[in-house]
Amino acid sequence: MARPIKDPKVLFPEVTADLKSVYGDELVSIILYGSAAGPDFQPGSSDINFMVVLTETGIDRMDEAFDLVRKWRKRGVAAPLFLTQAYIQTSLDVFPIEYLGFQHKYLLVYGKDILKDLTFERAFLRLQCEREIKGKLLLLREAFVESNGKAKSLKGVIQEALPALIAIFEALLHLKGMALPGNRREIIQAAVGAFDMDAGVFEGLLDIREGRSNRRDDEIVLLFKRCLKEMRKLYHIIDSLK
Repeated sequence: MARPIKDPKVLFPEVTADLKSVYGDELVSIILYGSAAGPDFQPGSSDINFMVVLTETGIDRMDEAFDLVRKWRKRGVAAPLFLTQAYIQTSLDVFPIEYLGFQHKYLLVYGKDILKDLTFERAFLRLQCEREIKGKLLLLREAFVESNGKAKSLKGVIQEALPALIAIFEALLHLKGMALPGNRREIIQAAVGAFDMDAGVFEGLLDIREGRSNRRDDEIVLLFKRCLKEMRKLYHIIDSLK
């Protein structure tokens, strides 16, 4: 197995050369996004995600990247997100939370910076926040019941759910006109402060995700129940932003 990559920037020249060799002038830009583009990156455990923007002609040739994707996976790189600029521009009303997240934490690797000047309509962003938080609450309730109160199962649920919650917090801070902090813990602290939520709940969830928690099993179950309560409070907060 290859050694974990300590700094994703070392991949930039190779990834750029590989994609240019396949797509040439149909390659619009390459962008590193997510934790690998910020201070939360943890070698060996964090994903390394690239966004590849192609022309409308180039996007029809995604199959030509099969060998490259297989090669990069051996280096710990996730399958890239292939997009066109037109797709991005026409998706801001549908996926504003996702594109706000891209814009908040990215590095331009090659070509045109298609994220820098994106803007988001407040109504669309608020609506997706409401839809996401209510949907996530239902899923967490279902997972809680299915766990039968077993802390090990709940830890797995927390691992999967927390990134989506942090993305919602970013959107809420944006709606409130606040600058977005650089790392996950600061985002949580800013959001719970701005919306009067229980900081101990969400910081506790982050501790579990980052492997920093030494809570007993019964304490994890209690923390999860407190999380459900805060999530219920959160959708009322989002409703108030109408």
